Amino acid sequence: MYWFRVLLSLFLISLLLSSCNKNQNVAPIVTTRFTLTDTKIDGKKSGTFSNVDITPSITLSFSEPLDESSVSSTSMSFSDGTPIKATFSNHDSTVIVQPATPLKYLTSYTLAVNSTLKSKAGHFLSIGGVAISFKTQMDLTIKFPIISDSSLLDIVQQQTLKYFYDFAEPVSGMARERNTSGNLVTTGGSGFGLMALIVGINRGFISRANGIASFNKIVSYLEKADRFHGAWPHWIDGTTGKTIPFSNNDNGADLVETSFMLQGLLTVRQYLTSSDTVGNNLINRINNLWQTVEFDWFRQNNQQVLYWHWSPDKGWIMNMPISGYDEALIVYILAAGSPTHSIPASVYQQGWAQNGAIKNGKTFYGHVLPLGQDYGGPLFFAHYSFLGFDPHTQDAYADYWIQNTNQALINHDYCSANPKNFTAYADSCWGLTASDNPWGYNAQSPTNDNGTITPTAAIASMPYTPAQSMKAIRFFYYILGDKLWGAYGFYDAFNLNQNWTATSTLAIDQGPIVVMLENYRTGLLWKLFMSAPEVQAAKTKLGFTK
Repeated sequence: MYWFRVLLSLFLISLLLSSCNKNQNVAPIVTTRFTLTDTKIDGKKSGTFSNVDITPSITLSFSEPLDESSVSSTSMSFSDGTPIKATFSNHDSTVIVQPATPLKYLTSYTLAVNSTLKSKAGHFLSIGGVAISFKTQMDLTIKFPIISDSSLLDIVQQQTLKYFYDFAEPVSGMARERNTSGNLVTTGGSGFGLMALIVGINRGFISRANGIASFNKIVSYLEKADRFHGAWPHWIDGTTGKTIPFSNNDNGADLVETSFMLQGLLTVRQYLTSSDTVGNNLINRINNLWQTVEFDWFRQNNQQVLYWHWSPDKGWIMNMPISGYDEALIVYILAAGSPTHSIPASVYQQGWAQNGAIKNGKTFYGHVLPLGQDYGGPLFFAHYSFLGFDPHTQDAYADYWIQNTNQALINHDYCSANPKNFTAYADSCWGLTASDNPWGYNAQSPTNDNGTITPTAAIASMPYTPAQSMKAIRFFYYILGDKLWGAYGFYDAFNLNQNWTATSTLAIDQGPIVVMLENYRTGLLWKLFMSAPEVQAAKTKLGFTK
């Protein structure tokens, strides 16, 4: 009995000890880790690193001295695999990391520092490691030999003219919508092209005989192409003259595109010599095209406004009144001056000017904007109607020289201020207007800014902002020319924030470059268009002075 009690006691003690061990918390194994305490790139400390040199010095400071042997491509690496080289300081608690070969320009990188990095004490970097992101700077090297500004303007005009002469659609002579459009030609862009051809003849880029042959080909095509109450569609097949719908419901007349074409045709008419047999023949044929456009019919049952579209099978379904303020002022100038289908001044006052509602009067970046939306909108507002119509004039609503100059200055100053911190925006890199962009096509402006700069915006503003535009031309050509300069002048647009440059050229963007540079240099197109008696009659009717 005695031994039974002893054995029972030992069993109970053993059971109790076992139970205590199971309930006891086991202390974890503690591994000491060290941390990154500071990061600098090229001596600058920032949460976001941009405009970084392509051979940067990335200084990393740690809470413990490093084991130099652990600094390798497995513990530190650039995101594109560029090899690293490292030097140590501060008793090995600081390492300066550099790429073994230069990085690419305008490229986003990450330097990954992995948790396999080891200190001299045998500790590892904090779990997960660290990642340092940065973006390299743009290539600011000069790409082409420096020449005089006058010679540079010659080159820009001559090269851009090739879009309308060398690259013209061969059957019609018209301008293709863009460099990938095949036989699809554009009415308005071709009107701009007619004015560009005058510049080419006048500057000796093409012979007069060849230029007039191009005029004749285009006029012959327009005489046979689809027309609706005298107006052409936006897009036409260059081989057949048949309408190519711009959209499902836009398959007929486009009065705005037609007016851009007529602006070009009337400028050509004024350029031609009536004593010349060929010239006189073209003058008469242009007059016939011009006089058969039924501007008054586009009032849609005598309303006090003009309408943009009409379709032969869908009628007025687009239902888009042409109201200011935008690029369409020229429509009302031509409609008022038409010798056969004119409109009364009341249509201009009520339809275009909306009884004065087009006025703005606010100040942006120190510039008063007489008309239109805040900050001025896309810059083509200051170009398309003013390729021929001289803006040195005013009516009851605005002085158009002030309007266009201040819109261009607001656009320039917005880009210089760069409130969205887009790459490359600066005093010499500016210009927001409608163009291609990395996501498609849009009308960029200070209130619709996605980082896309369009060369035509600043270049075609040369009459208004000569100093700022010339800076932009130099930047586009000398600095960006290796990517931005092509067979037909500058490509349509670029977005360096996205490291994107267009490969497209568009008629409506190339034309204003040639024409407005010439208006800056000689005023040639303004003089020609304004010499038309119908234009002078329109100015008088609508109350323009100067």
